Amino acid sequence: MAEGGTAIHNDNHRDKRQEKRRRAMAAFLVAQGWSENAPSVLAGDASFRRYYRLLDGKRRAVLMDAPPPQEDVGPYVTVAGILRAHGFSAPEIYAEDRANGFLLIEDFGDDTYTKLLAKGADEAALYTLAIDTLVALHRVVEAERLPDLPPYDEERLLTEAGLLVEWYMPCVLGAPLAEKARDDYRARWREVLPQAELPAPTLVLRDYHVDNLMLLPGREAVQSCGLLDFQDAVRGPASYDLVSLLKDARRDVPAALRSAMTGRYLAQFPDLDPARFRRSAAILAAQRNCKIIGIFTRLSRRDGKPQYLGHIARVWRLLEEDLREPVLRPVADWLDRHLPEAARIVPAAGVG
Repeated sequence: MAEGGTAIHNDNHRDKRQEKRRRAMAAFLVAQGWSENAPSVLAGDASFRRYYRLLDGKRRAVLMDAPPPQEDVGPYVTVAGILRAHGFSAPEIYAEDRANGFLLIEDFGDDTYTKLLAKGADEAALYTLAIDTLVALHRVVEAERLPDLPPYDEERLLTEAGLLVEWYMPCVLGAPLAEKARDDYRARWREVLPQAELPAPTLVLRDYHVDNLMLLPGREAVQSCGLLDFQDAVRGPASYDLVSLLKDARRDVPAALRSAMTGRYLAQFPDLDPARFRRSAAILAAQRNCKIIGIFTRLSRRDGKPQYLGHIARVWRLLEEDLREPVLRPVADWLDRHLPEAARIVPAAGVG
């Protein structure tokens, strides 16, 4: 088939797939009594999920569209149940169609931390609430009671850190990295990662940052902190969500605020060795930032979402700060050799 014919065929296939998806969505909504209400686009994210708002007088809800096989709503349902059972504000799930990837969930409104901060809200107050919510979560949720969630083990952490090598480095260096160098990269992370472990694993939400936190009026204390986008939760070190919040890929968090919030968290766990916790946090911040640089590159190159490239310079700044920690010297030395400062750039947008 000629190139033009292939493109037309692909467009037709995509159109048919989208129409089938629209029909499945309409059927789900009819079954739930929303047949007269056209959904309005609420948000998309870095995954294949899309969110739509439904309004009918005083009745409101959000439709999550998570198309299989790329997405699975099962983990979201599981984690929402865990959070709500412990008194935290995850959206209530009104209806589900797991086979087709649809959920009808509670609408928390529009007051994400991101939007509130952009309007000049009290930054310290919002971060204090987020820290207090993490403290409460880590006090009551014990990892051994989370059998349905995967462990944040060494292999998972290594795979994520490897996204820097897999996606970012070929874009900025112009060629894939040699296998020997890739193996050395993994070996250095294997040397470092055991020191990220903490005595009591807990529920790790993994994307605990301002885009996924909301302020809910009319609720008290930590219940006023709405939690979103937690379907990738795992069992792992408590330090991970703290660095997700305080070393945010999407916004600059003042150093003084980061220090104050870390101190606030540690003050609530007097039996936790602060030095061990900070070492764990530094390692996982570096691992997360290597992952994010790779993911944001992949979103541009594979998925046609170049808007995430605008955050890469910030993530590099955070990663270079992480790498000053002595425990990360093996990884820092590898990066200095294979990805020197001149190569730590924002990749060109494009697909391929």
